[in-house]
Amino acid sequence: DFAGAADLIGTELAEQVRTISLRIYQESAAYALERGIIIADTKFEFGLDAEGRLHLIDEVLTPDSSRFWPVDQYQPGSSPPSFDKQFVRDYLETLDWDKTPPGPMLPEAIITQTAAKYAEAERRLLG
Repeated sequence: DFAGAADLIGTELAEQVRTISLRIYQESAAYALERGIIIADTKFEFGLDAEGRLHLIDEVLTPDSSRFWPVDQYQPGSSPPSFDKQFVRDYLETLDWDKTPPGPMLPEAIITQTAAKYAEAERRLLG
């Protein structure tokens, strides 16, 4: 929570991260919604440079860091189909795997279907 983050990094920096995170999410969510996608959740990673300036690092708003749901298939309380890596997670949950490395090899059908979901997210978001 915010208080925990503030305890770790200080209130001023935590407020800066919160403000930037909310702005990025709100603008991105509005953009995606206009294109038929709900950004159900996402993550942002930040770091500080040698001068203490905050930087957004790592990939953002991709099918690997976010869950993208189709607006036209969303129903409150349901788990709609998604255009992200949730498909792979769901498949892995069907396996008898203890989640320790190495992970299992994915069947070609899972890889193909995942690639199609990512491509659909790209098509909807970028046209």
